[in-house]
This record gives sequence, structure tokens and C-alpha cells, in this order.
Amino acid sequence: MCVNYRPPTPEQLHALEAFSDLPGDWRWPDETWKDYAAPILRSERAGQPLACLASYGMVPRRHIPPGVKPFDTMNARAESLGERRSFAPAWRRLQFCAVPMTCFYEPCYESGRAERVGIGMRDDALFYVAGLWREWSEPDGSIQTSFTQITINADQHPLMRRMHKPGDEKRSLVILPDDEVRAWLACPDIEVARSFLRDYPAGRMKAWPAPRTVAKAAALPQTGSLF
Repeated sequence: MCVNYRPPTPEQLHALEAFSDLPGDWRWPDETWKDYAAPILRSERAGQPLACLASYGMVPRRHIPPGVKPFDTMNARAESLGERRSFAPAWRRLQFCAVPMTCFYEPCYESGRAERVGIGMRDDALFYVAGLWREWSEPDGSIQTSFTQITINADQHPLMRRMHKPGDEKRSLVILPDDEVRAWLACPDIEVARSFLRDYPAGRMKAWPAPRTVAKAAALPQTGSLF
């Protein structure tokens, strides 16, 4: 499943109302990988979305106890959100987030070997992916946010079923239509929330070859929030 995506640049985020006043200390890499800081919108009790930098992966590696085999939490399967210990508390507390990006990357084997493919909107627009967030107490006394992205089965999706190894179950991130982002963040009920977890129209998407040309950057610390 998706473990790497391209977040918007600060210039792209400035054009969005919720991100219109970015703090000067916000920094994030051009591509997001596990434990990297990236911008998200998260739900708030006051009813307004909160923009913050968050660590990609619901359980950051630094919070995995010594002696426990490292595990990945970048993606949360929609079918088991209420069962997995890493995700169930946030799901039940309606801690929803929306992850802005310009594309995400998946392996495609149609040539006979794995080739990295970029997937985004047909019109190159920025889009949001549905996710969950939680907070962590850090040794320095600060409170930091982490997040995961929600995935659904894509065996029948015209574009996403082409990704990953032949024979593997096909999965897709949950892409939120623009006019549903705030409704997702403010969703008051789990059963209503499930109605957002559906396929995004393939006709509005596109895919293109996207071989990696640069090494992964060092993960940057999370700092700052908008409010």
C-alpha cells in the first residue's frame, strides 16, 4: 500500500484558507516517508479544522517500546479500524484528519517488474486523503501529532487495481472530494464516517511513470501549529 507521497509545497498551501498563515518554522521534505513530518488538517472539538505538522505513521518508531519488533502504521485498513489497537482509539474518538498531497506513489508490475508510478488528479490539482490522528507526549514535555491514511479494497477500481504484485489484494487510499473535506473532519458518528470510505472516480485521476531520482531525505522534527 502507499508508503510514500508528495505533500504540497508551502506556496501551494498558502493558497488554501486553512493553511493561509504558515508559521515560519514549518519545514517538511519534498516527499513524505515513514516518520517524516508533513502538514495535515485535523478535527477539533471547536468544530474548526486545525492545521498542524504531524509525523507520518500512527505509531512513530520512537514510540515503539524496546524489544518490540518495529511495525508500520502508515496505512489503516477501513475494514479493521475498530479492531486494530493502533487505530481503534482514534477511530472511536472521531479523530479524523485530511492529508493534503499532490500525488502518491505505488508499484506497478505491468512491465513484468516493479516500477514506481505517481498517482494524482487528472488536472494536477492538490487533493486530500482521509486519515486518523493522535497525540504523543514527548520526553521534552511537548505534545506532538502523528497520523495514518485510511485504505479501502480496490479490486474493482479501474486504475488502482493495476497497482502492486499480480495476485495481491488491491488497495487504494481514500481520496476525499473537495466539497466533503470539512464534513469528514467534523463527522459526528462512526457509521456516518464509513460513508466517506469509498472509491474516488478513476476518470478524475491519472498515473504516470515516476522513478526515484533522489535519496530519501532525513526526517525533520515536528514544530509549530497554526493556532
